[in-house]
Amino acid sequence: MYGNVPQPHAILYYSQRTTKGGLLISEAAPISDTALGYLDVPGIWTKEQVEAWKPIVEAVHAKGGIFVCQIWHTGRVSNTGFQPNGQAPVSCTDKSLSPGNDGSHYSPPRRLSAEEIPQIINDFRHAAKNAVEAGFDGIEIHGANGYLVDQFLKDQINDRTDEYGGSLEKRCRFALEVVEAVSEEIGADRVGLRLSPFADYLESGDSNPEALGLYMAESLNKYGILYLHVIEPRMKTAWEKFECSESLTPMRKAFNGTFIVAGGYGREDGNKAVAENRADLVAYGRVFLANPDLPRRFELDAPLNKYDRNTFYTSDPVVGYTDYPFLDETDSAET
Repeated sequence: MYGNVPQPHAILYYSQRTTKGGLLISEAAPISDTALGYLDVPGIWTKEQVEAWKPIVEAVHAKGGIFVCQIWHTGRVSNTGFQPNGQAPVSCTDKSLSPGNDGSHYSPPRRLSAEEIPQIINDFRHAAKNAVEAGFDGIEIHGANGYLVDQFLKDQINDRTDEYGGSLEKRCRFALEVVEAVSEEIGADRVGLRLSPFADYLESGDSNPEALGLYMAESLNKYGILYLHVIEPRMKTAWEKFECSESLTPMRKAFNGTFIVAGGYGREDGNKAVAENRADLVAYGRVFLANPDLPRRFELDAPLNKYDRNTFYTSDPVVGYTDYPFLDETDSAET
């Protein structure tokens, strides 16, 4: 993804994980040069990026897959080294984020003025338009995990006193305006939104996540978007599951569209979530990364490859990316 342009080896990666009729959600694609917070991630704001995504999308479609582009702004989860002209990253706040356990350094952010917010919303709109031009079947707005949309939503971060902060309704305004703009641009039936109301990733907790999640689920019905994709409350951090009493059931009941859940699911509990009508679909991340033929393995109740977290964020086009074995290859190696 050098220079924030998708690279040809992504064709193999995504096509490996394509099943006829299956839904793939892409890695998060920054919507502008101010949205960057990580090295070499593939963007969706320039013509060059759009052209580079096209053969990747075509490879997924050639195998009968449905492909959605996740569009993303990191907000304060960035530093001046990623930003145009070395400027401060933007956010709803000027509160700094603590250094990461992995040594990540985050520069103090600059609070967006109310007059600047429409431009950020327009960046989301433009990215959605570009994604459709690249051939994607739709987009998913990344509103979770402590990134920009989530920063506006959560009262642990959002300390504004204007029309984009304070009350629950005002904190949700930015997210809903992004949804509205993107829906107007490409059609609501091509739009999904990912949320993590219960999570505290990147210091993004909220004092009343139940109320936040329910308000967003109810408010989204106005726009008629295709789906709502929510991270389970048990995933308080990015990697570990915890016992908890909170539930996504109120959000599930309130939202009128397709409801997708994610967060540490396996085969059995994923099937159970659908069977008990707690979700329409279950999303898989780490186990799908490590098992390119995950749907087939689930169908056969076959053993799974173990993922290697050490290779999740490397730039190697093969190791930890396209070298996980398929079931047939595993069988051959064992016989």
